Amino acid sequence: MAQRSGPPPIVFILLFLILAGGGGYWFLFRQKPGAMPTTPNSGNSATVAPPVSPVPGSGNASNIFPPPTTVPAGTTVRIDGSTSMVTTNQNLKQGFESQFPGTRVITNAKGTNNGLQALAAGQIDIAAASRALNPQEQTQGLTAVPITVDAIALVIGVNNPFQGSLTSEQVQGIFTGKITNWSQVGGPNTMIRVINRPPVSGTHQAFKEMVLNGQEFGTTPNIATLPRDATTPMLQALGVDGIGYATYAQIATQRTVRPVPVNGVTPDSPSYPYQRTLYYVYKNPASPAVQAFLGYALSPQGQQIMIMGG
Repeated sequence: MAQRSGPPPIVFILLFLILAGGGGYWFLFRQKPGAMPTTPNSGNSATVAPPVSPVPGSGNASNIFPPPTTVPAGTTVRIDGSTSMVTTNQNLKQGFESQFPGTRVITNAKGTNNGLQALAAGQIDIAAASRALNPQEQTQGLTAVPITVDAIALVIGVNNPFQGSLTSEQVQGIFTGKITNWSQVGGPNTMIRVINRPPVSGTHQAFKEMVLNGQEFGTTPNIATLPRDATTPMLQALGVDGIGYATYAQIATQRTVRPVPVNGVTPDSPSYPYQRTLYYVYKNPASPAVQAFLGYALSPQGQQIMIMGG
């Protein structure tokens, strides 16, 4: 009988199974050349840096207004508004004009409300505001950019005999007319003269909301309201028995007045209770001059100059 040659049938069966398994693996898991395995929702988040916020609440303002590298000579920026931002405006003016020769920044301080009205009317380029915009102002195309955080300081004359600290409740009592004598808060037996800012002041509105919790200022005879929003006349009127309020930046280096601690904390402390955000407001769309100035104000250099000066 003739002999069979070649491998036995079992070899063909094993070879078929190996080839089938390898082909299935290639079909199920093949990748395009150079491709990397992906995971759900991986996107490109690993390569995207988050926006940087120069001040609390500014969102991506630093992306909208990047620091300018050049500004054409002849560029003019007109600023008006909050008296609380006089020092801020002056410091940024000096820094901006110095870095970009031939530019001009014109500053004024007629109060937050007046500044916003002038901006809406197209009379200025930027309004300095010591409060947030209300809904009506937002419908006028105005946009607020947070610039810095400031403290509202209670201020008395340097020769005022009162040397203590006031509680938040005592501050409310003084400015609502319920406390009218320094002896009621641990001072001498003399009347407290309250020097109030006019309602046009953004600091007046911020004080009312932040310090008085929405209560109205008192109308007792010891409370006098200034005819215009100006810090210097208020400081001059304090004498030895008066009390007023101002942005801390304006009184920090004054030698004729001093701040009053609240709950034992002074305005230069991070835990001071009366802190608020200050804004620059522009009208959409922002002009090239406005974009350049806001970009400078929001830059690390602008933020440093704003605090330290030129």
